[in-house]
Amino acid sequence: MGLHRPLAFDALWLIPTRSRWSDAIHFSLKQDMSKKSVRQREIVSLLSDQPTLRVSELAEALRVTTETIRRDLDELTGRGLISRTYGGAILRKAAEPSVAQRHTLLIEERTRIAKTACRMCDGARVFMMGSGATTLHVARRMAAGMQNVTVITHSFAIATALASNPTITVLMTPGFYHAGEGAMFGAQTLRFLEQYNAQWVILGASGLAPEGASDALIEMADVYSAMIERANRRMIVADGSKFNQMFTARYASWSQVDLLVTNETPNSVLFKAMQAAEVELKIAEAD
Repeated sequence: MGLHRPLAFDALWLIPTRSRWSDAIHFSLKQDMSKKSVRQREIVSLLSDQPTLRVSELAEALRVTTETIRRDLDELTGRGLISRTYGGAILRKAAEPSVAQRHTLLIEERTRIAKTACRMCDGARVFMMGSGATTLHVARRMAAGMQNVTVITHSFAIATALASNPTITVLMTPGFYHAGEGAMFGAQTLRFLEQYNAQWVILGASGLAPEGASDALIEMADVYSAMIERANRRMIVADGSKFNQMFTARYASWSQVDLLVTNETPNSVLFKAMQAAEVELKIAEAD
């Protein structure tokens, strides 16, 4: 009996009570949540260093299953931190500098892009143009080298640049004025655009991802989408810093774009998405 009682006591002690089960489960859940939180922060950090990554690459880097990574990506997408791509993810950005600030950046690259863009649409007579720093460079090039064309735009900077050439007819859209972008937007702008057709639309972009072109401003993206619907051919002009970036409002898939004029070749994932949609790529070369 003396030997049996300690064994009985130990057996009873090892049987967990409801409280011990609850505490153990709570502790386990806290550990799992902590691991997930750390892992998801690491995913965002990795995407900050390399803007687009595949599920398999993330799983290998973090030493977890691809199923775990997919669940994390779904949660991060729901929180607006990233955007899913085919087989992976890219970091989503919410804002970019104002158009006035952007005018001072990458001037040499945008000048080369503008020169190539004008050469690609030489011979056309009716254009639509969206706001932006790179499209302004295109407008300046058009004013210097084109004659007897009509340009429909919602951007005051573009209208002013084109007005230096008396042979260019400029149609300025009505609407609400966006001070940060220097451009018109809203229902009146969209209704105005519905009345016209263009041979070419020339647009910039805040970001270019495998899913297409996006803009940080929802109001501007609405105008760009309307312009795309009214044009026979669609051109995007954007430098390489826009690659693998996704902003709030996607205004076009690659199937809606005919030509991208840029200063460098996109990486393989973005390039393959463009190839699949048969988008022409034109690299602006240095003079």
